[in-house]
Amino acid sequence: MSDEDQQAAEEQTGGATTPDEEIPFGEALEQLEGILRGIESDEIDVDRLGEELRRATQLLEVCRGKIRRAEVEVRQIVDQLD
Repeated sequence: MSDEDQQAAEEQTGGATTPDEEIPFGEALEQLEGILRGIESDEIDVDRLGEELRRATQLLEVCRGKIRRAEVEVRQIVDQLD
């Protein structure tokens, strides 16, 4: 993640580096994509690689949780239609 991407992410999360369930799905996805771009383009220095991968793992957990909750909600709605 470039310094600009990191700064934008921190501004959006109020400077927090650990996501929580309150982070919007789209924002978490954008941060994940930024980390991926940084890794693919060798922008992320090896000293920060572990930190960025931990962040990506946290973001993935948040996204997966939101997707699971959305699936449950959609199933409940569909079941009510039957």
